[in-house]
Amino acid sequence: MWAFSIKCCPVIHPDLYIKTTDNKGRGIFTTSAIPADTIVEEAPVIVMTPEERPLLDKTLLHDYIFEWKPDGALMCCMALGHIPIYNHSYSSNCEYFMDYESEMMQIKTVRDIAEEEELTINYNGDWNDEKPVWFDVKE
Repeated sequence: MWAFSIKCCPVIHPDLYIKTTDNKGRGIFTTSAIPADTIVEEAPVIVMTPEERPLLDKTLLHDYIFEWKPDGALMCCMALGHIPIYNHSYSSNCEYFMDYESEMMQIKTVRDIAEEEELTINYNGDWNDEKPVWFDVKE
């Protein structure tokens, strides 16, 4: 279990920034090297009910929400901060974690990140999950 601190606003590593990529839209990059096992972001989420999910699925927000399954319930959430901007990769260099009790998410590096490298997550949940996602992947 990961230790989360409860904060009122997102906590983002000071060297992260948003940049437009050549083929994936906006993404998260770093101006400095970041070591493995570093929490680079922690942010609250807005949790939505199973009844609200179909409404979101009809909007552009569908591409930015995360499944939220406390005790197996199929809800979803919108993370605040930069979390919705991290692009997908099957060989991601970060992983996300959810704390259902405090309604928070964290992004943590799974390997060393080089200066100016894009930080990515695997939308399937586990950083190395190769199960196909719902869209064409442009890596």
